[in-house]
Amino acid sequence: MRVLILGSGVIGVTTAYYLAKAGAEVTVIDRQLAPAAETSFANAGQISPGYATPWAAPGIPLKALKWLFQKHAPLAIRLDGSLLQLQWLARMLANCTADRYATNKERMLRIADYSRHCLDALRADTGIGYEGRQLGTTQVFRQQSQLDSLANDTSILDACGIGYQVLGIDGIRQAEPGIDVARAGLLGALRLPNDQTGDCNLFTRSLTEKARSLGVAFEFGKTVTRLHSVAGKIRGVAVRDQQTGVTSLRDADQVVLALGSYSTGMLADLPLSIPVYPLKGYSLTIPIDDASRAPQSTVMDETYKIAVTRFDERIRVGGMAEVAGYDLTLNPKRRRTLEMVVDSLYPGAGRLEQGQFWTGLRPMTPDGTPIIGRTPLSNLWLNTGHGTLGWTMACGSARLLSDQITGRPTEISSEGLGVDRYLPQRGFRPGHQRPVAAH
Repeated sequence: MRVLILGSGVIGVTTAYYLAKAGAEVTVIDRQLAPAAETSFANAGQISPGYATPWAAPGIPLKALKWLFQKHAPLAIRLDGSLLQLQWLARMLANCTADRYATNKERMLRIADYSRHCLDALRADTGIGYEGRQLGTTQVFRQQSQLDSLANDTSILDACGIGYQVLGIDGIRQAEPGIDVARAGLLGALRLPNDQTGDCNLFTRSLTEKARSLGVAFEFGKTVTRLHSVAGKIRGVAVRDQQTGVTSLRDADQVVLALGSYSTGMLADLPLSIPVYPLKGYSLTIPIDDASRAPQSTVMDETYKIAVTRFDERIRVGGMAEVAGYDLTLNPKRRRTLEMVVDSLYPGAGRLEQGQFWTGLRPMTPDGTPIIGRTPLSNLWLNTGHGTLGWTMACGSARLLSDQITGRPTEISSEGLGVDRYLPQRGFRPGHQRPVAAH
């Protein structure tokens, strides 16, 4: 089976690896000159199944209005003039109910927790290194209202079998000795001991080499310009060589679209549309100055929706979301927010003035759940829409899709993860697969 994968971020490369392991002949195409050069380049570094939570939640519409007037708001909305943005916002608001939140969170937890198992197995099988740590996530609360609403999330964690611990002040200090509880005004925390950390860019580049050893071909510096369909099937993929300017038409038995936020536009000429919209996020990578004051793993600041993650010799601070289209301008105000959060939690841990400031576009669906699986076009598959959790969900999404493409029994249910949830009721049904062995 010949498979063409469009996109070499962490989603595309993990998909290539699992398909090659299953015996497929795989080619990966990307416009960048190296893997993980865009959204996967400098994300927050957290692998957080326990923190898999939809942005669309009860109370978010009111919070969003308040955030418009806050200096360090976690969410900002700037109209870009597109119909896609308006439709996406309307669909997101429709998901801000208690019932939809519970359904979407269960779906996200299912794929995220499965992904953790897949990553553990991959690391054991390959010995891959990516500055990884398996020390959990500590979600810290600065407001009493956050503690009061904690029971809603822990009930869903209980239902999904996700381990957690509710921490007081002493528990926070024990989990994260370097944290300044008083300076940050912390009231409590939720500890997710099974969460992990790691450099997504380093992981993706290392896995690229392991995929190459399995026979995967990587073609960089080549832009996919169009998908050609005939009679309900992709018959060709137009690819332009950026060096020569020559466009060629590629064919394959199966095509996987893993272009992140750019997946939506690639479907423009096809009888298929998906509500994947870019959420702009920022990060700051800081050299560690005093290891005793640095984080041990990931601390998630619930007030500002910002994660502070420890690598070997660096601290990665990442978060926030701007609904503003495909703008990649670096906003200095966002840098000041990142610096403020890390300085309040871990003062003196790193050299802020030497921090590397970065921005990327996260591909987000209105309900927060990724789109994984077959489309109405018989040989076109999607692996996109992971939002802020691409690194968290990468291995599980790739393994699930690989099993679907190769016809093997899946290890988890794919119910609610496919594109069919966005299609008319009388339309396409991908045939959800039930698990043969649940994790």
